[in-house]
Amino acid sequence: MHHRSRSPKLLGTAIAAVLGLGLGMPTASAVPAADPDPVPGLVAGSDTAAPQLVTGLAEAAPGATPADAARAHLAAHRDRYQVDPAQLVETGTERAADGRRTVRFAQQYGGLPVFGAAYLVHLVGEGEGQRVESVGGKYFTGLAAPTAQSVPDAVLRELALGAVEDPVARQAATAEDHGLVVLPGGTGRLARHFTVRGADAAAGEAKARAVFVDATVGAVALAYEVRAPQPPAAQAAGSAGAVGAAGAPEPAVGTAPDVHGNPVQVNIGRLPDGSYQLTDLTRPATITTYDAEGREYLEVRGRMPAGIQPAASATPDFPASAAATGAANAHINAGLVYDFYRDRLGRQGIDGQNGPIIAMVNATSFGKPMRNAAWDGQKMIYGSGGAKEFPFAVAIDVAGHEMTHGVVEKTAGLIMIGQSGALDEAVSDYFGNAIEVTARGLSMDDPRAALLGESLCRTGTPEACADRRLDDGRTTVADYVGAPYSVDSGGAHLNSTIMGGALWDIRRTLDPLTADRLVYRALSEYLTPLDGFVEARNAVLAAGRSMGLSRAQLRSVAGAFDAHGIKEGWQRRIGVDSRLVLGDVAGGLVAPAVADGRWVAATTGHGFGGVLGVVAGTVGSSAEPVRLSPDDGRSHAWPATDGTTAAWTTLGGLPGGGWGAEVLARPLDGGPLRSVYTGPNQQVSDVQVSGGTIAFRLADFATHRALPAISVNGGPVVQIPLADGHAASSVTLQGGLLGWTEIWTSGERTVFAPTVYSIATGRVVAQYVLGDGEGAPAVRAEQTRLAGDRLYWVEQPDDKSTGSSIRSGAVDGSGVSEVLTGTTADLRRIESFTVSDKAVTFVHAFEEPNGPVHNADLPKLWQLPLAGGTPRRVSCNRGGQYVPAADRGTRVLWLDATAGRTDLVVRERPTGTC
Repeated sequence: MHHRSRSPKLLGTAIAAVLGLGLGMPTASAVPAADPDPVPGLVAGSDTAAPQLVTGLAEAAPGATPADAARAHLAAHRDRYQVDPAQLVETGTERAADGRRTVRFAQQYGGLPVFGAAYLVHLVGEGEGQRVESVGGKYFTGLAAPTAQSVPDAVLRELALGAVEDPVARQAATAEDHGLVVLPGGTGRLARHFTVRGADAAAGEAKARAVFVDATVGAVALAYEVRAPQPPAAQAAGSAGAVGAAGAPEPAVGTAPDVHGNPVQVNIGRLPDGSYQLTDLTRPATITTYDAEGREYLEVRGRMPAGIQPAASATPDFPASAAATGAANAHINAGLVYDFYRDRLGRQGIDGQNGPIIAMVNATSFGKPMRNAAWDGQKMIYGSGGAKEFPFAVAIDVAGHEMTHGVVEKTAGLIMIGQSGALDEAVSDYFGNAIEVTARGLSMDDPRAALLGESLCRTGTPEACADRRLDDGRTTVADYVGAPYSVDSGGAHLNSTIMGGALWDIRRTLDPLTADRLVYRALSEYLTPLDGFVEARNAVLAAGRSMGLSRAQLRSVAGAFDAHGIKEGWQRRIGVDSRLVLGDVAGGLVAPAVADGRWVAATTGHGFGGVLGVVAGTVGSSAEPVRLSPDDGRSHAWPATDGTTAAWTTLGGLPGGGWGAEVLARPLDGGPLRSVYTGPNQQVSDVQVSGGTIAFRLADFATHRALPAISVNGGPVVQIPLADGHAASSVTLQGGLLGWTEIWTSGERTVFAPTVYSIATGRVVAQYVLGDGEGAPAVRAEQTRLAGDRLYWVEQPDDKSTGSSIRSGAVDGSGVSEVLTGTTADLRRIESFTVSDKAVTFVHAFEEPNGPVHNADLPKLWQLPLAGGTPRRVSCNRGGQYVPAADRGTRVLWLDATAGRTDLVVRERPTGTC
């Protein structure tokens, strides 16, 4: 049976029973329907017995320190919270201006941190008179993951580096090891956490990824793009850099040109040698602005290069050449942001402790002006724009946005994936705009108030220039775009204005100062790293109650969230034109398979923490899927089926000891599990099954050379020999034929050759060498699929000015036919494809645009006849669509991210145009 987590509704009922009437918390039925309390008294946790939020408390909590009082309260009410105090580690106490304290605990399991787990206790009063007001967060019960690593370090590091898709970039990539963590969900998952850095030259940008590799299975469990935290040594260098080589500066006042060339007054530092630098010493937090002097973003992201110094001048009047970098604007804007947080919200700088504030201007990207701004975990980095934009430091809202990312990092610690990432962006948008509106004295009704980055354009209207606008009216049901973590960090920017718009509407409804304090209190005292939209709604409402907002004010806050569709169960109201096969297929984009209406798929059912297992079902059936793989702690994935038998690859500890891969098979209608192949320290991929034959690609982990392998009618596995230096990719199987793409090097050229092999004769019967001949354009064959009497493949030209093609070759070697022609007019890059007896279905790859990501940029399914023709959209679902599997005719299954999660869905025929 497919495992289902406990229902949050049932959990809520159970917790309410434990809480009892002594807490004085009204249930929904006890409150008059005409005047419901918008603040929830109890919110059950998801995939845990610990509640997400409990409000309305007033319980004495004596203790020597707030942390002692909070821990004692949780220990005294273990039946209520289901929290083991021994698993809690205090990470800090936030003290609000009114004396409230929020104690933050991180969860550990077996002495290891639990990813994203944080539990908060809110206290009011002092000493013996202090009491608990509310409790909540994410604490994961039921963890039973191993805490000892069994996969070798070298293997884990190699798998982490594999997150860099481009093979050239992978050669220069680095992997910084942060140690073991436990990924939550179900019983949890032991993983090793790496930060992988590499440059994507094709996209013209630097990448930093958080990669979590299962330490007992040997597979990537979670990966997403991150800001690059600065190593401790580099942080120390950055802090010391404000002093400069000539000694400590003294406060001074000077002038510097802004980006428009106008001289503006700036607070600067005078060095002992009589020179000056952009260091503001007038505030408790020192503000220093550096000039990257055209250094690459990759060089300065997450580090302070040796020798780099603050922007300097021989006199207190900085030269006119400084206008091109925007240094004066960056310097002044950093002070405006600091003042906003201190004067309106009582926060002492980005870190809350008046730590140094660092800005860096004039960074480049692959030799060109950088058209962006970023917070890298330690400082703001501003590009100098280009022909169309001013330096990004000119915009107060951009500076406020980036510095707020730092505030978020130091408070709620929102993780940049999915809804928590969109929430991070939304809060940063909100405060970026609030800071600009306040600094410029704009009314909330001003058309520019809701625009982000509208002052960057050298030409054009503010509306056309703005990167985002918080009054775009987007809602979850109508506009939420589902994406995996590999695309826009799971839709962090795609979906941010849904939440940002709700927060901005609150600022329009309430007094702006009250709204700013409300959102800040929710951020600093209620939100936790993995919170999504509904948790944020509840956090804001709970923060409002703690501030003493009236019932009418709280209703207006709830109304703003309602207007943007941010309410419990919103995902179920998103419309789709596909039919659900299996909901919430967590665990990454692992391709399903289908034949004759019988499907197989890999799923965890437990968010990050579950290990993949293989399940099977029938298209159109309402029966629960049947689990085929054993629950043995290993990862079972990449299944294949011929409609009768399923086969898949397994990673983890091997039955005879050691670590490696195993190929397993089982009849769909039940029967014994069969081990087809066991390979210590080997990688298995492209598992295929047809009749009594099982085929796969087998690679030695050390050499990475891969060869096709087959087992016929339960016989021993035989590797098919290839010429020295040749390797195989993308194995495909149909009847007695085996296909693959053969790859070898000829001089300086890599040759790709789609190949067909007869299992009966043991010979290659067709091979089509791409780009053969002098001067032929470089082209790669990616993916092969056998269907009917032809072998199909995708051709990717190295020339980025031409799109992908799909071609087929007769299995007897008699010739090639065109299915889809890649042209210079259509630059689609095909990510994956599948073939049935009637149609070819493909997914175009995600190409990140030079600007905001929209729904149209996400991968979508297209279908056309085998003989070619005009591709038609398979589905108009607005989320990302991935790894299709063809059945008979035009029926296709795929993984769809529209509903804010990844679902396995099906359509019988293309929808046409959208």
